[in-house]
Amino acid sequence: MSLIIYTAITHLFFKNLVLKSSSLKILKTMWKWQLAQAAEIRWWRNYLKNKSPLDYLQWKRNYWTAFLSQHNLQIAPQALCLDAGCSLAGIFMVLAQQQVVAIDPLLEQYEKHLSPFFARNNYKNVLFKNWGLENLDEEHIYDEIFCLNVINHVKDIKLSTQKLWKALKKGGRLTISVDAHNHKWLKYIFRLLPGDILHPHQLDKENYQQLFAEICQQPINEPILIKKERIFSYWLFVIIKI
Repeated sequence: MSLIIYTAITHLFFKNLVLKSSSLKILKTMWKWQLAQAAEIRWWRNYLKNKSPLDYLQWKRNYWTAFLSQHNLQIAPQALCLDAGCSLAGIFMVLAQQQVVAIDPLLEQYEKHLSPFFARNNYKNVLFKNWGLENLDEEHIYDEIFCLNVINHVKDIKLSTQKLWKALKKGGRLTISVDAHNHKWLKYIFRLLPGDILHPHQLDKENYQQLFAEICQQPINEPILIKKERIFSYWLFVIIKI
């Protein structure tokens, strides 16, 4: 009897330990994300403080137009597009011939603190929603989904990727760009230390390939290298839903 009681107590102890460890991991991820969101607004306010809204917004339009052209991303007129994590000057700016939904959890903050640079009324064909990617609830409706320099900013990277993939219709295209670590050992240091406060998730290219292959359940083409720097490289993943 004593052995049975001892075994039961030991089982409960380790079960409780696992639950506590899991809860701590969730709390740590949440804390990192909340810190990143606060830092994001501060970063934007500092970055834009000496810039002309007119000049900056024109520069962004030129940037997105060149981005689509360089990577041969032709968007059909009237296509239903999602700009996931659109920020205040996302690719929605140059999708005037399409139907666009643009989501970002900081849209209200952009309107409040950076109104010269962002006003919803300037984009009549865009439906803006103050959502994180985790809030997406559409299924198989979008022709094009753009998630550009966003996926490593989210609260839950696996859930966010699942939501994007679920929202994409068959034959639709998911376009993701992201910074990835060049050195595997360095990503572990960045996870422990706030070396890159804006990005709660620190992954390398192979991690992203594995994540996307697991969720999409289909072959993932080799990503396109957009830019390589000492610590990070900027990669473009283009995935057509089979």
